[in-house]
Amino acid sequence: MQKWRFFVIKIIVVIMLLAIIWRLYDMQIINGQGYKNLSDQRVSANIVEKAPRGEITDRNGKALVTNRRGYSLRLQKTDVKDEEFNTMILKLFDIFDKDGYTLEDTLPVSADEPYEFTFRDEAEKEKWYKENTGISKNMTAYEVLDYFKERYFADNVPQNSLRRLIGIRYDIRKSGFSINTPYILASDVPVTVVSRIKERSGEFPGISVTKDFFREYTSGKVAAHILGRVGKIYKEEYAELKEKGYSLNDLVGKQGIEKICESYLRGENGTKSAFYGKDTDLLKGNTEKAAVPGDYVVLTIDSELQKVAEDSLERNIKNIAAQGAADGRSNRGEDACAGAAVAIDVNTGEVLALATYPNYDPQTFSKDYDSLVQDESKPLWNRAISGTYTPGSTFKPLTAIAALSTGAITANEQITCEGIYKFYEDYQPKCWIWSEQHLTHGSINVSQAIVESCNYFFYETGRRTGINAISEYAKKFGLGEKTGIELSEEVKGNVSSPEYKKTLYKDEKEQRWVAGDTIQTAIGQSYSSFTPISLANYVATIANGGTRYKAHIIKSIRSSKDGSSVYEEKPTVTEKVNVSEDILKTVKDGMLGVTDEGSAKQIFAGYPINVGGKTGTAQISKKSSNNALFVSFAPFDKPEIAVCIVIEHGYRGANAAYVARDIYDEYFGLNRKDDVNAQSYDENDIHNVLLP
Repeated sequence: MQKWRFFVIKIIVVIMLLAIIWRLYDMQIINGQGYKNLSDQRVSANIVEKAPRGEITDRNGKALVTNRRGYSLRLQKTDVKDEEFNTMILKLFDIFDKDGYTLEDTLPVSADEPYEFTFRDEAEKEKWYKENTGISKNMTAYEVLDYFKERYFADNVPQNSLRRLIGIRYDIRKSGFSINTPYILASDVPVTVVSRIKERSGEFPGISVTKDFFREYTSGKVAAHILGRVGKIYKEEYAELKEKGYSLNDLVGKQGIEKICESYLRGENGTKSAFYGKDTDLLKGNTEKAAVPGDYVVLTIDSELQKVAEDSLERNIKNIAAQGAADGRSNRGEDACAGAAVAIDVNTGEVLALATYPNYDPQTFSKDYDSLVQDESKPLWNRAISGTYTPGSTFKPLTAIAALSTGAITANEQITCEGIYKFYEDYQPKCWIWSEQHLTHGSINVSQAIVESCNYFFYETGRRTGINAISEYAKKFGLGEKTGIELSEEVKGNVSSPEYKKTLYKDEKEQRWVAGDTIQTAIGQSYSSFTPISLANYVATIANGGTRYKAHIIKSIRSSKDGSSVYEEKPTVTEKVNVSEDILKTVKDGMLGVTDEGSAKQIFAGYPINVGGKTGTAQISKKSSNNALFVSFAPFDKPEIAVCIVIEHGYRGANAAYVARDIYDEYFGLNRKDDVNAQSYDENDIHNVLLP
C-alpha cells in the first residue's frame, strides 16, 4: 500500500514537471515572440485622462473657442545618460526640422547669434538670477550658454544645435522633471512627425505619443484680448495649483476669459489604467473614471459687432495715418497707430463689443511672443480697459451736468465767448475757434456750447462750479472708477483734483492746485485720464437717465453635461445719480446737436437713426498728433447702445466718429452690401471737420 502511494506521488511529480517544461517550451519556442511583445507592454501606468476645456461662445451661441484633438510628445524619466539623451534630442531636431516644427523654450537668450539676453524688464532679470544661483550677473549670454553646455554634458553637440538643445534641457529641469512628473516635450505635433518617431521608436527611449485637446480660436484675432489664452503652469504657480488637482503638464488660463473662468472651463480629469509599450504609445486600458468636460461660457459680446469694431478701427487708423502723411505738415495724424472701441448696452451694462487695435492671434501667441513683446505699438495691451486717455471735450457734458446740478449756470443762461478768457490776469487761455480761425462763438447757452464745444463757455462754467463739484460728479458717473467688468486687466483711471495732483509731484510748489487747473479740468484737459470702457459707461449713464450699471462681459455659464445654467449674470446697478430729467435733456440735446450740426455732422448727415454724441480732441504732446475721441449713444429718443472710440494720435475727434458709425451700421442692420461704401473714409475729411 505504501509503495502504491509512493508510486502515485512520483507520477504526479513527473506530470507537474512535464507541464512546467511544456509551458516553458511554449513560452520560449512556440510563442516566444508573442510573449516577448506582451512583456514589452507590461509596464503598467495610471494615466490621467485630460478633460476637454469648456467652449466660449458669443451672446448668440457662436463658438469663439473650441477644442480639437492633436498629438503631444511625452517624456518619461529613464536611466539614459546625458550624452545619449543629447543625441536623442538632436535626432528629434532633425525630424522636426523636416516638417518645419519648432520646439519652443523659455531660456532668456536669443535663439540666434549674436546671442543676447531677452529679459523684458529688470524685475524679470533679477528673478531669473535668483532662480539660477550658479550664474553671475556679469556673465554674457555666450558665457551663460557655456555654463549650461558644461552642465548638460553637451561638449560634442554641434554648434548650430547647441542653443536649441540647451533651451530644451533648461525647460526640462525647470519643470521639476522626475519619475512621477513626466515632461511634455512638444505639443500639437504634426501627424508626419508622429509617424516618423513611431517608425524609429527604438531610438527614443522614454518618449511616448499621447492624444491631447488643444484650444482652437475659431475667429482668428477677433476678441483676442477678451478671450485671452492658456499656457503652461509656471513653477512658481504650481504650489498653489497643485492643491487644486493640477499637474505641471496641465494648461491653465493665463489671460482674459480663459483665466477669469478657469474654474468653470477646466473640467474634471479622469483616470485610466494602461500599459506603457516600446512603440512609444501608452497602450489603451480600462477607464476608471471618465473625464468631465468643462462648462460653456457665454459672453455678452456679439462676435459680428466685435469684428466690425476691430476692422473699422484698423481701417480708419491706417487711413488717418496715410492722409496725415500726405498732408505734409507735422502732427496731422500721420502718427496714428492704435486705438480702442467699446459698445455697451445702456440698459443692462452688457458689453457688446470691446475692441483694441493692434491685436494678436491667440492661436500663434507662443510663436509670435518675442515679436509681440518688442512691438512698439503694444499689441498685447488691452487698451479698451487698460489704456487711460485724457478725455478732451468728451468731458464737457459732465461739466455741464455738474454746473446745472449745483446751480452754477442755468439751462437758458447765455455766456458770451470772447475768444480769449481773461478772468485771470496771469492765465488767459484761448477758445479753440480763436486759435484756429480767430473767431468767437458769440453768446450761447449750455446746449449750444456742447454743440460748438466752446472752450470759453466751459472755462467760465468750470470756474463757477469749482473743482470739488466737477470731480464729485465725474465719480458719480463712473469716471476715475473701475466699471466692474470681469477682466482682471481693468484699471480705474483718474479724475483731475487737488488730491490727485499731489500724488504726481514731490515738490510742494508743483503740488499746489491753481485756478488754471480747474478750468482746464472743465474742458477735459489737466490731469484727468479715463479708460475707453469707463467713458462708454459714463455716456450710457447719461443716455439711460442716470443709472450707472456695472459693466459685464460674461452673460452666463452652462453645464457641459445638460446645458443647464450654472451661473447667470444679472444687471447690477452701481449708482443712481441724483440728476434731474431736465438737466439730462439739456445735455443730451446738445449731444444731438453735435451730430446734427456740430463737429460730427459730416459723419452722420442723413443718418436714419438719431445719434447723440460728443467729439474730443486731446493734446498729448507738441511733438505728436492729438488723440481723437468720440462718445455717443443711439437711438436718441430711446437709447439702447453707447459707444466710445479712442484713436491715439488721430488728430481730430471727428475722425473717431467714423468707427462709431460703422458700429451703429452693424448694430442696427444698416450695413447692406449696396451701401458698403456709405461710411468709407474720405481723403478730404481730415481737413473738413472741425477740431473738437
